[in-house]
Amino acid sequence: MRIRTGFGYDVHQLKEGLPFWLGGIQIPHTHGALGHSDADVLIHVICDALLGAANLRDIGFHFPDTDPQYKGIDSKRLLHEVVRLLQERGYQIGNIDSTVCLQLPKVNPHIPEMRRVLAEVMRVDEDDISIKATTTEKLGFVGRKEGVAAYATVLITKA
Repeated sequence: MRIRTGFGYDVHQLKEGLPFWLGGIQIPHTHGALGHSDADVLIHVICDALLGAANLRDIGFHFPDTDPQYKGIDSKRLLHEVVRLLQERGYQIGNIDSTVCLQLPKVNPHIPEMRRVLAEVMRVDEDDISIKATTTEKLGFVGRKEGVAAYATVLITKA
């Protein structure tokens, strides 16, 4: 069995009046993430980590922000395509460990639903997805509520 790991990191600016998508669900908040797609930072880091683990470059390579077909796209569709690319090459997802850095809104109450939605999109067990949330103790752009950051590591296997 072949085992590979991948890492993803992403940030998005927060803007008043935009919908806030995180982990495939819309979370009520006054500010949302700015981006070419729906700007779901958690899905983006999971995509990057999976693509990196399989040595398939990154999310921007596969879904460039210069391509109008991805304008406003639901990031769950991007994740579904990334999983398809991995499966084509014989890889299976072992597990995902992720962290979202955000002052507000509080993420913890939404984690069970995010895990459910992401597991459904990727066709894995919810137990294979870890989502953690933290603040930056009011430091930096996250602490000033100007943006959101996320990190993910993944393990994939190939028989």
